[in-house]
Amino acid sequence: MKEMLEIIIKNLVANPDQVEIMESQKENAISFSVKVANSDMGKVIGKQGRIAKAIRTVAKAIATKENKKVNIEFVEE
Repeated sequence: MKEMLEIIIKNLVANPDQVEIMESQKENAISFSVKVANSDMGKVIGKQGRIAKAIRTVAKAIATKENKKVNIEFVEE
């Protein structure tokens, strides 16, 4: 799932080398903390959070197949 997030986010931003994704797992939950360059934050979140919501929706669909819950947080540097 981390690889899927990397592919999606790196294709959205202008500085793909500054994308960092940290993963932490608990029993049946996975949390991702995504860092991108400040100039790319708007591209990842989108107008009214639409792109961020779409990324979370795709991740939740994958996590549901594995019977897990997923949380994605976008963090500024």
